[in-house]
Amino acid sequence: MALREEFESLGNWLFRWRSYMPLLLIGLFLLAFKHFGYPVGSHNVDRAWELFCLFISFSGLAVRMYTVGCAPHGTSGRNVKAQRANFLNTTGMYSIVRHPLYLGNFLIWFGIALSIRSWWFITLTALIFWVYYEKIMFAEEEFLRKQYGDSFLKWANETPVFLPIQLGKWKPAGLPFKLKNALRREYSGFFAIVTTYTVLEIVEELIADHRLELDPMWAVLFVLSLMIYLTLMFLKKKTKFLDVQGR
Repeated sequence: MALREEFESLGNWLFRWRSYMPLLLIGLFLLAFKHFGYPVGSHNVDRAWELFCLFISFSGLAVRMYTVGCAPHGTSGRNVKAQRANFLNTTGMYSIVRHPLYLGNFLIWFGIALSIRSWWFITLTALIFWVYYEKIMFAEEEFLRKQYGDSFLKWANETPVFLPIQLGKWKPAGLPFKLKNALRREYSGFFAIVTTYTVLEIVEELIADHRLELDPMWAVLFVLSLMIYLTLMFLKKKTKFLDVQGR
């Protein structure tokens, strides 16, 4: 098999299993926590740092929500069985970066990695993310190249792969942003972020203070996020409230 086809095949396989990528980091998380301690010995400073990291993760979620909130039906989805693109998106977030959803994913995980304050873990997380998603992006672009030919090549030549370094080339999205569409697709991601930070907080308390305890702030955030998650899940599965025509 030629290297190009081999990369495409590997990328498609990783694409189908991309939801399980966090499992690769569990062992590294535990190792990074080995020497955990509060910055300058202050729990308040630690809380401020965690909120900063949570903001970075939520900025990644915001990128994802805006992207899918403007996306037409059949694009920017969470499908795992095969590549799918009923349209070639070249406006909105796709006018400044070719893979905005993966940019959002990176910001989410970068915030989580930062919260542990281990330079080697942050570096290794970024490296694993890039090696893993590079093959997925390659496979997706091979699919788009075959599907849309010269239109894809023109867009690819004008638009960065991952980093939005040409913000001046922004083009308004072809469809207006619909919050319902974004909530329907990304509510589980919101709950996963808050849950991850909550679990990390419990582990930090266990290591630093040798007690199983949860900061009241994180307890409130977790309960609120759980309520939002259950509400949106009910609305999605049992009603048509979050449905948007054509999306």
